[in-house]
Order: sequence, then structure tokens, then C-alpha cells
Amino acid sequence: MINCGAVKLATGANLPLRFCVQIYITFLLIFQSSNPTALTAALKTALDVGYRLIDTAYVYGNEAVIGKVLQEYFTSGKLKREDIFITTKLPFIAHKPDEIEGVVKKQLKDLQVDYFDLYLIHCPCPCKHRPENTPDNYKPLLEDGRLVPELVDHLETWKVLEDLYKKGILKAIGLSNFNEEQVQNVLDHAAVKPHNLQVETHLYWPQKELHELCKKNNITMTSYATLGSPGRATFNPNFTWPTGEPMKDPLVLQLAGKYKKSPAQILLRHMTQRGICIIPKSVNPDRILENCNIFDFKLTEEEIKQLDNVEKRIRLFLFDM
Repeated sequence: MINCGAVKLATGANLPLRFCVQIYITFLLIFQSSNPTALTAALKTALDVGYRLIDTAYVYGNEAVIGKVLQEYFTSGKLKREDIFITTKLPFIAHKPDEIEGVVKKQLKDLQVDYFDLYLIHCPCPCKHRPENTPDNYKPLLEDGRLVPELVDHLETWKVLEDLYKKGILKAIGLSNFNEEQVQNVLDHAAVKPHNLQVETHLYWPQKELHELCKKNNITMTSYATLGSPGRATFNPNFTWPTGEPMKDPLVLQLAGKYKKSPAQILLRHMTQRGICIIPKSVNPDRILENCNIFDFKLTEEEIKQLDNVEKRIRLFLFDM
């Protein structure tokens, strides 16, 4: 097992810096493959090689599968609860203050744990859920095929997370997909400041200003889509996704050749040297292991500068409703 190191949250807890596994199986992939077995195998591989941060969410639809695997490891004595850092997220259809605690308790039950190490507001765009749904089975309300916005202030939602944090159910709280203005708004009014921000961050969307805001306010930052999320089109095949492939960038390929590493390893190493946590998505055992092997080389300061300043800029995930 390789020691990954960690960054400290403002709470004092350690957030694993590099050995993170994002269990990101979309509803489409789950239902198409009917294969929680693949997720189970991937998670076991990740835990066995040393991954210690699990990043999931209500909307990924896999928390119960993850909970079953974790309980197996805890019961067998392979791991203790305190060995694992679990991050999960509040669904965008449950931002109303009177609904949040019920959803959190449902997630705790599914993951078979008593607390979450980090809990994030998944998206700053609250939407309505179908009126007949309960916290056990929320589904978004659609009108003419589009999500219906819910008028809930971020600060109302944040206040509930603060209360759950004070109760000890959530050991740290944070935001996901919030921009600078939205993060600053929470900072200006919060009794408990966000401990973490998770956003799209990669070679072509480096989020430099947002990262500076986080550093200034002692907020750790986590990157998703570090590799460009090449499989994102499976989430919605009918959507025209922005085109950007960091793993095919000429500079990345050049550095991969120099260090005898894969393009993915170059991109992951770059992000960790920026001091940003990574959550590479994979259910492929070989890639899970490959994503770990980024600690036997180091990019030079000049190479970091070159990667930081590539000309191409493109956002790969859009939140149009």
C-alpha cells in the first residue's frame, strides 16, 4: 500500500490528498449494465490498494452498494470506520430546509455509517421533486422535459448543514459546483465556514481564481473531471457535450513520454502538485491501480508552469436547466 498524504480541513481532520476513489456510476450505467457487481469489485480493488476516500452522492444511486462493501470490511476487521473518509452530497432536489435531515438520515442508513466525514451541497441549482416522492425515493420534477427550479436560498440550506455539523452527524460541510460569487455569499453569512469545495478542475479549466479564494479562506479544494471525464457522454447521450480531451493534449503526451507514465498519471500528478485533491473515477481495476502510481516522479516547476498556462480553456460540464 502506498501512503498518499493528506491535506487538513479547517476542522483538523485529514482529507486524503491523492488516494481518492470517486464511485461515480450514473443511473444510466447502473440500469444499462444491471451490474452492482462491477462497482463492488472496483471498490474492493480500490480499498485493497490503499484508497481511503470514497466520494459518492445521493444522485449516483450507489450508496447502498457502497455501504454493503464497507460493512463487509469493517466486520472482517480489514478496516475500521475511522480509516475511511466518506464524502457524499445533498441532492439538488432536496434543498428545502424541512427535507434535508430526512435525506441525510436515508444516506446514513444506506451507507451503514453513523456519520459522514464530509457532506456537500451538490449543486447551487435547487430544483423541485415530484410531489408524490418521499426522501426515500426522490425523483426530479420535469416539465416539457426540463427541470423545474425551486426557489430556495443557499443560505437556508447551509443553515441546516451547520446544525447537522454541530450535532456531529456531519464532521465537515462544504459546497460543490459553486462559483466564486456563490462561495463568497456563503462565507459572508455562515456561522460555520465551508470546509471543502468540489468543482470541475482540469488542464483546460484550472479554476485559478477560485482556488485562490479557497486558499485565502482555509477551504480545501477537490477536483472532479481531472482527466476530462471522457465517459461523461454516457450520462446523457442526447446532449451535445463540449469537446475537450486533456489526455490528448500535446504537452501532456510529451511529458508522459518523458516520465514513462500515462497521460492520466501526468494530469493527476499535476493536480496534486497544485495542492488540490483528486477523485479519479474508474470501475476498471487496472486503471484504479494506475491512478495510484503517481508518487514515484515529480513534475518540475517549469513543467507545472507550462501546464498551468496552456492556452485552451473550456468547461466540460454545464448546468443549464
